[in-house]
Amino acid sequence: KIPEITSYQGFLDSASAANYSGTVFKAYPFVSRILFYDLQIGSKPTNVTFTNNRGISVKAIYQYKAKHGTVRGIKDMAFANEDDFKHMALKLNHFITVADTTRLPTQDEIFRTFYDVSPDKISYLNIPRREDVKIYQSLLRKSESKAFYKQNMMTFLLDANKLKVKNTHPELYQQVTIEPVVYDPLDVDGGRKVTEAALTGAFSNFKLYFSSTREHLDKEIDRRFLPIGSIVLLVYFFMVLITWLIYRNLSINLKIFKLQYDFINNFTHEFKTPVSVIKIAGSNLRGDAELSERQRRHYGKILDEEADKLNDLMNKLLSFTQLENRSITIHRQEVSLKAFVKGYIETFKIKYPDFKLTSDVEGVDAFNTDPVLLGSIFQNLMENAYKYSHPGNKELNIDIKQERRNVVLKFADKGIGMAKAEQGDVFKKFYRIENQYNQNGSVG
Repeated sequence: KIPEITSYQGFLDSASAANYSGTVFKAYPFVSRILFYDLQIGSKPTNVTFTNNRGISVKAIYQYKAKHGTVRGIKDMAFANEDDFKHMALKLNHFITVADTTRLPTQDEIFRTFYDVSPDKISYLNIPRREDVKIYQSLLRKSESKAFYKQNMMTFLLDANKLKVKNTHPELYQQVTIEPVVYDPLDVDGGRKVTEAALTGAFSNFKLYFSSTREHLDKEIDRRFLPIGSIVLLVYFFMVLITWLIYRNLSINLKIFKLQYDFINNFTHEFKTPVSVIKIAGSNLRGDAELSERQRRHYGKILDEEADKLNDLMNKLLSFTQLENRSITIHRQEVSLKAFVKGYIETFKIKYPDFKLTSDVEGVDAFNTDPVLLGSIFQNLMENAYKYSHPGNKELNIDIKQERRNVVLKFADKGIGMAKAEQGDVFKKFYRIENQYNQNGSVG
């Protein structure tokens, strides 16, 4: 804003210069004093001579100060021999000598000639019109001319300590002050951080001095970067969570695929066994010319048993498919538990002569259920009890009783049992214990 205080045009006298100084003091408190030079250009003995005794003379010099809201001015000719005035007069002389009056001066020419910015002061010389420059040039050529022409110059003396410093970043700088450019305090402790920025132009002898304590800066760093760090950690957490979920799903799918693959292999094996037996029995029937009654009954029994196995497997596969598609239909009817259990015990005793089976039905005679689905449960549990027991220790006790409104069925065998870690997986789809006892094939 410094150039703005020199933006007046026209010639002034002491009164108008005082009024103008009042507006400057009001708008720019850092202006401490103003010197107004009332100048003449002519042949009278001058302070600065051009050529042929033509030059600039000082008619009067007024000094203005602001005090208690009013402007006070005094006439002070002591500034006539100041270097500021002589320097500006010489620049004006050079401009008049070389000026091209056919065009307007450029902004660079105006600034270099009519402005002078030095430490703590700014001087301004009134810019003459092109007609005035022509008159000045003719004056230099006519030594007999007695005319005088008016000119003004103002010098603004500045006080940097009166500048108002606005701290636009209080979160970074606790204190912002204006100090001399040579200011370098020796008592700055290690806990305070300082930086500085040199001022330019008329305030080149001063600098902006910024200082903050380390604690203040640490708080601001935490305030700025804590949200960013939190967001980064949150994003990282979600990435880890998503990665873990993907890994878990892949692991579960891989386990299910393996169990499903084993299930299909076992099911295929169980299908192949009766099919192979039927094929062998058929080949024997076809190959023997004559069969005795004993052989016919033997082969007939084999074919009947293997057909029953195939039928059971087909029923299991159908039930499994219906369960998977949630399309199974329950056909309820009254089932006599004693007769139902007795039938399965007799069937398994025929199938496995070394299988010791006992039962105990108390407090309940019959209840409504689907006999096919209940039979599938009995068959699976009894098959597993036999297959997962050591030879010579294949025993199973079926205990059925009513507890309040529920019918409780308990199957207790003396098999290999299940580890606690695997008990939670017993109802998972396709799950089987991996050991020697299920290598003969079981669909669970």
